[in-house]
Amino acid sequence: MTTYDVIILGAGAAGLMAALTAGQRGRRVLVLDHAEAPGKKILISGGGRCNFTNLECTPDKFLSNNRHFAKSALARYTQFDFIEMVARHGIAYHEKTLGQLFCDGSARAIVAMLLDEAARGDVTLKLNHAITDVRRTDHFVIETDKASFSAPALILATGGPSIPKMGATGFAYEVAKRFGLPIVPPRPALVPFTAGGAELELMTGLAGVAVPDARVSIGKRAFREALLFTHRGLSGPAILQISSYWQPGETLRLDLLPEGDATEALLSAKRSRAKAELKTVLAQLFPARLAAALTPEAAAGRALADLPDKLLLAVAEKVQRWPFLPAGTEGYAKAEVTAGGIDTKALSSQTMEAASVPGLYAIGEAVDVTGWLGGYNFQWAWSSGWAAGMAV
Repeated sequence: MTTYDVIILGAGAAGLMAALTAGQRGRRVLVLDHAEAPGKKILISGGGRCNFTNLECTPDKFLSNNRHFAKSALARYTQFDFIEMVARHGIAYHEKTLGQLFCDGSARAIVAMLLDEAARGDVTLKLNHAITDVRRTDHFVIETDKASFSAPALILATGGPSIPKMGATGFAYEVAKRFGLPIVPPRPALVPFTAGGAELELMTGLAGVAVPDARVSIGKRAFREALLFTHRGLSGPAILQISSYWQPGETLRLDLLPEGDATEALLSAKRSRAKAELKTVLAQLFPARLAAALTPEAAAGRALADLPDKLLLAVAEKVQRWPFLPAGTEGYAKAEVTAGGIDTKALSSQTMEAASVPGLYAIGEAVDVTGWLGGYNFQWAWSSGWAAGMAV
């Protein structure tokens, strides 16, 4: 059995960050992963360009049962700290929108940077190791299908079950439960919604139609970004953002014209363009298929002058306060992240160590901290990984 100072389960963003941090502090670090390559989720993120952080990263952009938990790590290792590492490695990047930073080139540059930094700390990386047992005596003992390893410190960095085709599982939860740590029930987050019944038929007919500026809300929580109709329901940045806050049975409100007043626009058009059809007027505001879908049968082929104000008001209501009750979500297969996870009340916000199990740490997506869309979850991986790497 080979002994190390620290064993990290998971060679993703958080695990590699913890490894390079601890390794460069002189710790003997082993990273184990069942995959054949490190950083697989990094490679597919941001369309292959990796949205590696966000300039606007603040604790209020994260969900958790303890909304204060993320503050310490985010403050001690910030987005600017990670940007400095990226710049030091000569990786060109740009701001796309809303503070989101992407590589100009491939996400492979970020993985290569992390591996290079880990190599500077003499980190040992073992891939294709299926873990068969995790136990604790005086040290943590990790059995794999190939060998046995031990260390006084163990970091859980295997993420959550989102995107299972990449090999994602709920393994971190199983280990946490084994050591008595509580779990906040996990659920898919940053995930498209599905529709049901007549609404599904409508969405299917609109599949592929995008609204570049929409406001989607649940109660007082709202996001204003692009919206996309799919063959199963709704997607796009605004939908993914609000999905993290949605609970089954809740109705969303869609405002497809957040900059305008649909009521005023339609009543004004009735006065100034009396002979025009409603569908024609709507097509100046929305893609043609959406304009047609928003036009009631009673208005088909009729001039605006012949339509009652009541009908126009109903259309305006649909445009700016469209109620949508999701049938559900696309699930973990399409979820960008997992909400919930290892309960933060069991962990130190300073070090990520379990209070009841000295030497056991949990970081990244495995923990009940979930960021908004746009690089926030990567920043949590960097910050929480750094915090644990500095503590072990």
